[in-house]
Amino acid sequence: MHLINLISSLLLVVGALNWGLVGILDINIVEMLFGSFGMVVDLVYGLIGLSSIHYIMQGKLFPVE
Repeated sequence: MHLINLISSLLLVVGALNWGLVGILDINIVEMLFGSFGMVVDLVYGLIGLSSIHYIMQGKLFPVE
């Protein structure tokens, strides 16, 4: 389970940095790296979305006290 948490953390950081760069500088790193492989871009975005669901389910994003 530790590996899944590590991968989820890395994907969330990549996603956050990517959307920050899109919003500020109009640069999309994921599409720059995998632009010619549309299915890979979709897979990366899907994995980032699943990582956010994983964190929500773990209670790490919105901890309930």
